[in-house]
Amino acid sequence: MKKLLFLFGAVMVLSAAFAGEPARIAVDASVKTGPVKAVNGVGQPPMIGELADWSMMHYLKEAGVPYARLHDVGGWLGGGLYVDIPNLFPDFDADETKPENYRFVYTDSLMAQLVKNGVEPFFRLGVTIENFVERGYPPVWSMPPKDFAKWGRICEHVIRHYTEGWADGFRYKIEYWEIWNEPDNMPDPERNPLWRGSFKEFMDFYGTVAPYLKNRFPHLKIGGYASCGFYAGVGAGRVKAANSSPRLEYFVECAKDFLAAARDKGWPLDFFSYHSYSEPKEALRQVAYADRLLNEYGFTADRTERIFNEWLPYVSHENLGSALQAAGIAAEMIGLQNGPCDIACVYDARCDVGNYSPLFNPMTLKPHKAYYSLVAFNELRKLGSAVRCTSSDDDVFAAAAADDGNVALMVVNLSAKPVKVVFSGLPEKVACRLTDAQRTHAEVALPSCLPAHSFIVVTGKKTSLR
Repeated sequence: MKKLLFLFGAVMVLSAAFAGEPARIAVDASVKTGPVKAVNGVGQPPMIGELADWSMMHYLKEAGVPYARLHDVGGWLGGGLYVDIPNLFPDFDADETKPENYRFVYTDSLMAQLVKNGVEPFFRLGVTIENFVERGYPPVWSMPPKDFAKWGRICEHVIRHYTEGWADGFRYKIEYWEIWNEPDNMPDPERNPLWRGSFKEFMDFYGTVAPYLKNRFPHLKIGGYASCGFYAGVGAGRVKAANSSPRLEYFVECAKDFLAAARDKGWPLDFFSYHSYSEPKEALRQVAYADRLLNEYGFTADRTERIFNEWLPYVSHENLGSALQAAGIAAEMIGLQNGPCDIACVYDARCDVGNYSPLFNPMTLKPHKAYYSLVAFNELRKLGSAVRCTSSDDDVFAAAAADDGNVALMVVNLSAKPVKVVFSGLPEKVACRLTDAQRTHAEVALPSCLPAHSFIVVTGKKTSLR
């Protein structure tokens, strides 16, 4: 009897879920809409331990991850080893023109592993966040550099080491060089874990360093500043991600001040980077707001790239490894592909116990479900050209790509209930993989129903395109 009641209840739930119209997913592979964007980048690659075990880096290659943003890789209290400028140049008073005053060896090993696995470093010039300052501990590296011009010259030599072979260095392709990270993190400098100065001081800093580096490396992309984001730009009342409305508004005020100064003083801004930890639909509204704001100040898309390089929905320890977070990441990537964004890096790809490490399980050293959203999106990236793809349901996100008759489609059901789906424009024979609460990247037949918090990736080949 209990089994019959359970089955009856399940039928009733599904009937209620399917009471409305099905989600209609239409693919037109004959209409190209632009490139499949590099929105499947990551922050912080999966390093195990500070003297790194690189055994998990292959997962980035297998998922086709295009970029790894190198922020917060310095480790606890800066770690003293990787990427951060104080780790690369330990004695600020030393002669920055002499190779012996740099300590490249640790970062060299990280960069070699990224390049070996086909991942381009997105190099953040700055320091690791010092969250402990809010608990009363003194800052270590987050104070403004005491000589802005010298700091720029140090960065010049770091860039030369990794792109021009200086100091027994390399000639890696590293296009993006980002100045600092979240200098707007707190209005009160004493509580700011990343920039223990005023935002005006930061603008003076950027206005010194960015023109210098761009003059030395006109072929590279110099930008920043990794804004905390635009929660307040789309209505702070709906946002749960920040401490207070005044803090949210401060983020926006800083961005406006910075963009006005960059416009008026002619600072180089090859890209503008910013962050969000909101849920997918809210984050995508913030991405649209950032685009409008940049346009308002004259930084149009042909002049300044939009780079969303810290983002993660459903941040909590409970959501790590869940179908909800996997579907959220998948949906947000599709929204970024379809919106005004050039590059995006989910935060992050560490194999760690922290709330911000959604891709790998530190107990098993295996991927969480969310990792397979990157694998799925890479099926689109392999084909290169996005094609027209529409969904009739706001909770069902879809994007498609095609090349030489090959078609790939990614569809996400972000809702908490199953959704009927009807497809058009796909080849007759397709392969399909599904990730949901019960399955992870499992091979299935093309479904007529998407489970709650799930995504599929569909691949096939058309004999002819209209």
